[in-house]
Amino acid sequence: MDTQNKQDTPLVSIIALNYNQTTVTCEFLESTKKLNYRNFETIVVDNGSTVDPTAQIEAGNYPNLKLILSPVNLGFTGGNNLGIEQAKGDYVFIVNNDTEVTPDLLDHLLAPFKTDPSIGVVCPKIRFYHHPNVIQYAGFHQMNLLTGRTWAVGSKEEDNGQHNTSGPTWCAHGAAMMVKREVIEKVGRFADKFFIYYEESDWSARILKAGYKIYYNADGLIFHKESITMGKESAIKVYYHTRNRILYMRRNTNKLQLTAFLLFFSFLTFPKSVGTYLLKGQFQHLKSFLKGVSWNLTTSSYSPV
Repeated sequence: MDTQNKQDTPLVSIIALNYNQTTVTCEFLESTKKLNYRNFETIVVDNGSTVDPTAQIEAGNYPNLKLILSPVNLGFTGGNNLGIEQAKGDYVFIVNNDTEVTPDLLDHLLAPFKTDPSIGVVCPKIRFYHHPNVIQYAGFHQMNLLTGRTWAVGSKEEDNGQHNTSGPTWCAHGAAMMVKREVIEKVGRFADKFFIYYEESDWSARILKAGYKIYYNADGLIFHKESITMGKESAIKVYYHTRNRILYMRRNTNKLQLTAFLLFFSFLTFPKSVGTYLLKGQFQHLKSFLKGVSWNLTTSSYSPV
């Protein structure tokens, strides 16, 4: 491919993870057949599924697809990092396997990069697949450095066009984020230590710190099969949310900000969480919460990327 064509139609590497959801992954892959933009490769990383997905995925005859089988579950961070290692694209599109793309998605994700070289990441509008006019993500609010929490712009709102203005945002969404290769080379990949949860917040903070913009393009649209009502919070989710909330703050704040967060967490979050789990009889959740806290007392915040 000559230089001009490469600039006009750069190669996009689509990376999706599979973990015991091969049928769902194939539904995602089927949706990519409808993409208008065709210069892409697809990398599916199987994260140690109990059943080898090879035969089912190969039966779909998906073009330019590479299946990587990991013998163990590397988490969201490790699985995507493995995919990024193998990616050949000028742009890497990290996308959840439980999504379905719209035909012009890649066109809209690529467009902002051509207008502003400081843009490092582009995310589309995300709506719920089973409630197709309800927004999941239209950008992120700035991380609250006292609580260590953030939330998505437009979350659970009916889409009446109120979030149709594109522009910079504070954080990318791990379900659908296109990253320029230059950013990965300069900033590194996901911090493996997170495994799952807060990993895109940490990566976004590092990307912003390196001087790049994270851009929300309202013209791009993807549908996510995640439930609006997430259901009961599992004990394992409590562990990773607690652990990584503190880890994120340790990695992305100065001493004064971290001190304020630790005071807030110690005197408000900690007693409230312990009391709530005790009152509800959720002893496994309590154990996971305490384990997530104690992990930070004994483990370095450093992570290879």
